[in-house]
Formats: sequence, structure tokens, C-alpha cells
Amino acid sequence: MTEEEVNTAGQGARPRVAVLFGGRSSEHAVSCVTAAGVLGAIDQAKYEVIPIGIAKSGQWVLASGDTRDWSLSASSLPEVAPSARTVALAEIGGEHQLIVAAPNTVPQELGAVDVVFPLLHGPFGEDGTIQGLLELSDTRYVGAGVLASAVGMDKHFMKVVFESAGLHVGPYIAVTDRQWRNDPETVRKRVDRLGFPVFVKPARAGSSMGISKVDSLDGLDAAIEAAREHDPKLVIEAGIVGREIECAVLEGRGTDAPRTSMPGEIAVAGGGHEFYDFNAKYVDDAAELSCPADLPDEAIARVRELAAVAFDAVGAEGLSRVDFFYTPEGELIINEINTMPGFTPKSMYPQMWKASGLGYAELIDELIYLALHRTTGLR
Repeated sequence: MTEEEVNTAGQGARPRVAVLFGGRSSEHAVSCVTAAGVLGAIDQAKYEVIPIGIAKSGQWVLASGDTRDWSLSASSLPEVAPSARTVALAEIGGEHQLIVAAPNTVPQELGAVDVVFPLLHGPFGEDGTIQGLLELSDTRYVGAGVLASAVGMDKHFMKVVFESAGLHVGPYIAVTDRQWRNDPETVRKRVDRLGFPVFVKPARAGSSMGISKVDSLDGLDAAIEAAREHDPKLVIEAGIVGREIECAVLEGRGTDAPRTSMPGEIAVAGGGHEFYDFNAKYVDDAAELSCPADLPDEAIARVRELAAVAFDAVGAEGLSRVDFFYTPEGELIINEINTMPGFTPKSMYPQMWKASGLGYAELIDELIYLALHRTTGLR
């Protein structure tokens, strides 16, 4: 979208929604694909939409609204390109305004913003950082706040919060950068006590980035180093025998309780994927969702109940996806909460809501409604 298009777009009646995507994390391309889904489905007659991309350098730029520019394939990853013009959010005359600046030019006002829709995955976007920036400017935005975003991003502290809320968490250890560099042998012994297989994960990454399944100590060091390419802090989890069950949560209106979808079950079909990794999710389209999951009625009710407990435990707002393992003994073990889940039309979160009676465009509309109707500041 050009500056002229931003300036001449209808003012006043339609809420102005800045769709923010890209970002500095390793999930940059996934964020672009998510933006393509939202840009293609949002009601342009109801909202004035301004696409804003964040380049990998961190620069904000006016971005194309053409969804074809943000498609993902096995040979092509979309990326926000840097620009000579930088977009910034500023308070001007008591309004939250977008401005564009370039060297040796007077900054140009692009108009007020009613709500920001951050579609950022991973660090520097999903982890509370962008939320903090928006809070400082008293700008309304879709999704979880600073603390919930930070806790939801860090798999270690997420588990600590879940345990304090009485949720069942599987065996795991957290490994800091200092622990691994100073005493790797102790780390190996701690992992060995968990038992194999284990899953080695970056503590603060999503989209299955950097995750490895390890069947013995022989492969542990390589898996740790692969995960450390994404995050110096790791979580290593004992393998759990169970079905992967997910539940989508949507904030209630006003003081209403969180709403939960029917649970879904993930299966990886073909492609040689041993588990639900990045390629299975986004490239090979190998993941299949069954919703509602084939579970006893009491298990479905329990999944939905626990998903709402997890949502409230981290103080989430807007949306979250909560993932569980359902064991052969009928036990539910919580795996994680994702406060900015994959949000393309094919992603599990909107698919579960579609199966529960809320379509993709309607879901986007509801999230914007929730953001527009919540207060800024402490709440």
C-alpha cells in the first residue's frame, strides 16, 4: 500500500486496523503467511486496513496488501523487504497516528489507528515486546498483553504457571545458556534421568522451529546445538505416549468466561515426518485435523474446561490455542499454550472454530471487536 492509498482511504466511519506482520524472529515467513490469510479474509468494507510489514532488521514499512506477495512454498519463503521510508507509531494531537519518515524529509502523517492486529510469531513480537510498545502508546491491539505473551512464549515459565494452576505437566528440564556452556555433563545426566525419547526445544520459539526428537544420549548434543541456533535457553521434555489434542480459546465479551471450541486432533499423514514439525505444518501440508476429536464426551468436556483454565492462568486475552496429550489411560497432560497461534485459513486454530460454528472472517471480526472494546492501560 502506498502513502497516497493510506491517505485517501475512507476516514471516519470505518475503524482503522493496522495489520502488523513479518518481524525479527526465525518465524518471519510464517508471520507473512498468516498475514496473507487475514488480509484475504478481513472485511475491507467494514474496516480500513493498513498492512505494515516489519523487516528482519526491525524496520517498519508500508507493505503490499496483495496476498500473493506473502505466499509460502517449498522453494520460496516470503519476506518483508527494507525500505527507504520507515513507518512509526506516534501520539500526535491526542491520537495514535502512523507517520512515515525518510532521510532529509519532513515526516508525513498517515492518520490515526484504532487497533493494531499483530500477526507476529516468535521473539520480538509474540513475546510481549510489541505488546509493551503498544501499551506505552495507549494503542488497542488484538491478543494477549505483555505478561501473558511473555509467559506463553517461554515454555519453561509457562510450565511453572501451569503447575501452580493445578494443571498436569509432563516431566521436563530447563537448560540455560550458562548451564550448558559451563557444565554440559550435568545437563546430559539430567536428560538421561528423564528417559528417552526426549524432545529438545528452544524455550522461546514456535512453529516447531529447532525441535528435535532424540532417542539416545548419542544424539543429544547435536539436538541441543540445533535448538540453540534459535534460543540459548532450552526446554527438554520427556516423550509422552498420547494423542495430540488441541483446543481453541476465545476471550469472552465483557465479563463473560473464555469461550472454547470443540477439541481437535492432529495427525501427520505422509511426508516422512516423525512428528509435527515445521515442514509438516507449513510446507508439505501433511497435518490433518479431526474436529471434533474422537474422544468420550467427558474427555471433550474436560479438554475444554482445562483449556479455559490455562487461558486464565497466564492472563491471556483475545485468542489462544491450548495443546494437550491424551494418554491411553485417559489422562490429559497439558503441553503448551500459544497466544498467537497459526492463523491462516488452514491453521488449526481457525479450523477448530470453523468446526464449532464460527467462520474465519467472523473470527477475525470478533477479535477486532474484542480489541476495540477493551480498555488501555492496567486491566
